[in-house]
Amino acid sequence: MKKLKTLLILSTLTAGAASVYAASHAGAPTATDAKKDSAAATASADMAEGEVRKVDKDTKKITIKHGVIKSMDMPAMTMVFQVKDAALLDKVKAGDKIRFSAGQTSGAIVVTEIQAK
Repeated sequence: MKKLKTLLILSTLTAGAASVYAASHAGAPTATDAKKDSAAATASADMAEGEVRKVDKDTKKITIKHGVIKSMDMPAMTMVFQVKDAALLDKVKAGDKIRFSAGQTSGAIVVTEIQAK
């Protein structure tokens, strides 16, 4: 009988502890969420700040006065970039402040993403 009481008490405590744990961790970020947040933060950190000087839809190029592009180890300057997708040029006009990503493709420096500020 004593063993039965001890077993019942331990079962109750274990079930209660599991319930408290589940309730305290409900809605807690998962490892997958943390990876997504980390990737988004890294992508955002890789974006450079700039100001659009000229948009040339005919040649699919954009002139940007930009700050340092850390991902390419490039100092601040004004330069002409090709764009990966011509639709990116529809998002901006001369004078717009932007954040953008650029990379090297087939020897050319290409803007791959643009976010208006």
